[in-house]
Order: sequence, then structure tokens, then C-alpha cells
Amino acid sequence: MNQSIDFYGNTGGGGYLTGGSPFGSASGSPGGLGRRGALLQSLRPITAKQFNQATQAHTDADWVFENTELGQVTLVAHVASVQKQTTNNLYTLVDGTGRVEARHWSDSLSQDGGERQNDVVPNSFARVTGTIKTYGSKKYINATHIRPIRDAHEPFFHMLEVMTVQLIFDRGPPGSPTAKTLGASGKPSLSAYSAAQGHQSEVQDQYSHLQPVPRSIVQFMLNQPQTREGVHVGAIVKAIGADAESIEQALERLMDEGTIFSTIDEAHFQISQ
Repeated sequence: MNQSIDFYGNTGGGGYLTGGSPFGSASGSPGGLGRRGALLQSLRPITAKQFNQATQAHTDADWVFENTELGQVTLVAHVASVQKQTTNNLYTLVDGTGRVEARHWSDSLSQDGGERQNDVVPNSFARVTGTIKTYGSKKYINATHIRPIRDAHEPFFHMLEVMTVQLIFDRGPPGSPTAKTLGASGKPSLSAYSAAQGHQSEVQDQYSHLQPVPRSIVQFMLNQPQTREGVHVGAIVKAIGADAESIEQALERLMDEGTIFSTIDEAHFQISQ
């Protein structure tokens, strides 16, 4: 989506960051020793409320929102205040769902461009991209990129993107047989359930030799609409419910066996049929 790339200021768009495998492998392969979960290398659009609801099991753990790991995050919000300090600039951001603080450190200012950073002033809108950190006991966005909003449509685009990503995590991709659809009565229709059940016997027969996690992945992928892009690893993680490391290992095993293959990048997979 070209509009998405423009809105992100060519920092990698709303998907995976540029410059390597989504698994974080130094060799560009999911099998690298330094790999991390694909979700931790992704860029997720969020609101201030989602930021404030993100939790961390301990100081070295990954930040999690609704059982999904958060890597890089991006937020569009109104700039309530700017405090320029020696080592960093502190921005207070409000988007209608809550309040967030973002810190842009001096070592990032030269990389991001002083002109962009200086254009972010109080009573304007800005896009912030970075990771969630804590300073003392206070949570903030450690901003790697921050820029003013020039297009009046961008805040609305961001909110629509937040809702789209959240619905994909909750219900699967659009048009998915496993997506929760509502009937005239306001209750989930039986068509989605029936469509999903249609593949169960096939999975049990053809893939009965697989362990539970790989078999669940195959069943989920078979229930998705057939597209050139395939199924995103984030949707798989959300649907299966297992931890990211187990799913990553299962995906590698399925690729080694030739059951699945990657499509447009190392974060999208398709069944070999």
C-alpha cells in the first residue's frame, strides 16, 4: 500500500522492518542462532490505550498486548508538550484514548534528521516509531523516528490501520472461514464453523503424523482463503495460541519437510498442495 509507506516516512511501512529477516537472523535465515520471534521484528500500529495496557512479565521479558508480543510500535497523536533536554527530547502525546510519553535520545536525533525533529512542536500532530521501554518505573516509547504530520488524513488512516490489525489478530484475515461473522440475529453464523470443519478430516488423515502444534498450524492454514501472499505468521500465532518460539520451531520443521513454503517474504507461508 503506497499510502502506508508514505505515511510511515519510508521507515519500513506497517509490516516488517527493512534490513533483514523477520526472525532476526544474522544470516537472513530463520535458522540463525540469534533469531527472535517474527512478531518482535514487526512494526505494529497502536493507540495510547493499547500502549498503556501492554504488560511485561519481568524487566527482561518482551512487552505483550493481549497475549501478542510487541516489537516496534508506531503511534499518531496530538503533541501536548515538548521538553527539550541535553540528552533527549520528551514528548507528551494524546490521541483520544490515552496519554503517552515518548523520548527521542540525542544519538537518534542526528540519524532521524534535525529538521524533522525540530518541526514537532506543541499543538501539532506527529508520528512516533520506536520500542516500549521503562525509565525508572515509568513506561515510555523509545523513539527511533519522530516526524510531524503533514497530511490531515494520516491520523484517520492510522486509526483504521490499528483497527484492521487488531481485527486480523482477533478474527483472522478478511474473508477467512474461521473469522467470526455475525448473522441476522447478531450471533456468530454457523457458516464459518461449518467451513472450518470441512477440512478437519483431511488434516487428520493427511497430516496425522504431525505433532499437535504443526498439525494445528496446517489446519489453520488450510482454513484460510488461498491468496498469493499466503498466511501471515502473526495470524498463525494468534490463532494457535502457543508461544512464539514453539510456533517458530514448528514452522521451520514444516518447511524442512516441504509441507509449507514461504511466499512474498519470510513472514508469509502457504501450504504445499
